[in-house]
Amino acid sequence: MTAPISSTDLALLYTRPGFLLRRAHQISAAVFEDECRSVGLTPAQFGVLTVLRASPGLDQSSLARALGFDKVTVLRVLRGLETRGLVQRSPAPESRRNLAVVLSPDGEKLLKQAQKPAEQAYERLMSPLSPEQQMQLVALLQQLTEGLEEHARASFVPPGQA
Repeated sequence: MTAPISSTDLALLYTRPGFLLRRAHQISAAVFEDECRSVGLTPAQFGVLTVLRASPGLDQSSLARALGFDKVTVLRVLRGLETRGLVQRSPAPESRRNLAVVLSPDGEKLLKQAQKPAEQAYERLMSPLSPEQQMQLVALLQQLTEGLEEHARASFVPPGQA
């Protein structure tokens, strides 16, 4: 028979960065989806549309790297967006084996409509923190992710930095 988990063990678990980061991500996604319900976008979909607006015609692999997604995830998100008529995929000019992705006119329109609710989600998520704490949190998260990038399951390479 195993010993019961002590309150000290639970306190250690609940203060671990991984636990807190996972929980913060759950809350972040819920807040985003709540604010963006009117436009019907998830955080992943919003990210894909935003990257494609900034870098039209990216191939699927570059798009995945631009968001730190694995190829299966980006493919699943793209299929959903394509079904809704928000993106279009076609053979890439430099390689017929790769597909280039662009926003459709409907995708452009929806992304524009999503800007205000996405900003409201950001403000709501950060509202428990002072402006100084908000900047500090973002800086610390950037330092953490940059310092441990080599351990990521999916690489992160912003467009134009490959």
